[in-house]
Amino acid sequence: MMGAMSGYLSLLAGAALSVTVPDHGQPALFTNPESTTRTAAERLEGDARQDALTLSRFPSATWFAGGTPDEIEKGVDRLVGLAAAENSIPVLVAYNIPERDCALYSSGGADETESYLAWIKAFSAGIANRPAIVVLEPDSLGIIPWYSSLDGSLGQCQPQGGDKNKAASNRFIQLTTAVDILSSLPNVQVYLDGTGSSWLAPGEAAHRLIQANVLKADGYFLNVSNFESDARVTAYARWISDCIALVTGRNVDPRECPSQYSPATFDDVETWRATDVAYDALFARFNLTRDPASQKRAIIDTSRNGRGSWAPKVGLHSDPEVWCNPPARGLGRRPTMETRHPYIDAFLWIKIPGESDGECFRGTSGPNDPERGINAPPAGSWFPEQARELIRYAVPPLTDSQRPKSKEGER
Repeated sequence: MMGAMSGYLSLLAGAALSVTVPDHGQPALFTNPESTTRTAAERLEGDARQDALTLSRFPSATWFAGGTPDEIEKGVDRLVGLAAAENSIPVLVAYNIPERDCALYSSGGADETESYLAWIKAFSAGIANRPAIVVLEPDSLGIIPWYSSLDGSLGQCQPQGGDKNKAASNRFIQLTTAVDILSSLPNVQVYLDGTGSSWLAPGEAAHRLIQANVLKADGYFLNVSNFESDARVTAYARWISDCIALVTGRNVDPRECPSQYSPATFDDVETWRATDVAYDALFARFNLTRDPASQKRAIIDTSRNGRGSWAPKVGLHSDPEVWCNPPARGLGRRPTMETRHPYIDAFLWIKIPGESDGECFRGTSGPNDPERGINAPPAGSWFPEQARELIRYAVPPLTDSQRPKSKEGER
């Protein structure tokens, strides 16, 4: 996937950490005491260990990326049970769709639709009637096998084997059915892939989300494993929601939905107000009133976007791979469901901060990342140098109580 992730977590026995319940009485987000971050800390020493321990104190998502239906049901059941015992809400990432990541850094997934849906049913059974937030298949709508966009262009994901004439429709069958299964659970919030503000135009994202059953889901997730700033992603979240409302409420052609590319200029956030004005005009033209409370809403990954995205010097690298372990990035907004934003349900750490995106060569033959001068760990492996940067450059900064302890500190 673009900014690769950790694999299937085999949950082990252990005592759950205490969770503070906010004053308003809503359950807190779950901090997994058996997270891959905590596991990494046990293998590290010195400052690297303290960095991992620091990051492990914050609620992050738990990724499930494989296993048999029996294994996935047991793993999910254990994790959700730990969270339920604390009256907290776990964030679960289902990451096992066929043709996952289209043979890129996080390739894999179920063999075909039938086995995938059996896996999803087991995933659902593991949650049962307990609360959970489900991030359903990162990149699944950004990277679709043999899919033609609204402008008629064929995407770069063109895997060999299988029936290319059915590949795209199978992807929507898989997601639509998965949403049906998961949304039938009484206490689960389900979110589909809305990509990110540096990727699809809102009309394209809305068109794909509608085909994937977003009207039955709670909304969509943005910026997973990416670095786009809050200013960009929160605007993008609003535009996707408004575009979905226009398309489904007045049958507006999604190609009419304004974007970060037009009338705005992508690189100049100051021009993005022009896109807001263009949406105002569309709502007025079709006599439709915004209602964010009833429209689809977003969750946003802020695990690494504190300083926004990386902008290397033009021409420095033949393929900058700006999504792949960019240097000097920082932790973003801390995980919370208190957003004070009408279009956003939560700011979450979905990507596990400190885990590598993959071996980044930036257009060279490798083996080192020419930007860092080292060979980055494989996707999903712990990356001590990046973990240190994320803490150092966090925006907002970590408080003294959140910063690494001395080497004689927590074990």
